[in-house]
Amino acid sequence: MNYFKSEAQFAVCINNQNYPASWELDKIDVVLNDEEATKDGDLRIVDESGEDYLYPAAYFVIIELPKVVQDSVLAIA
Repeated sequence: MNYFKSEAQFAVCINNQNYPASWELDKIDVVLNDEEATKDGDLRIVDESGEDYLYPAAYFVIIELPKVVQDSVLAIA
């Protein structure tokens, strides 16, 4: 999806306590910019189906990826 390229950040799940079926630990996830969600302590994370949902920001660590890895992750999303 093209909107990912301009708005996406990346995060790694470090806690899936309340979402064990939904999130794999240590997996790179796409995060969309959502200022309202951030103010509430959440991140808008894109799941494997391509849909985005809000999850607690404390469950993720924002990471920076080399461009080649970003492109690879976004190609899958």
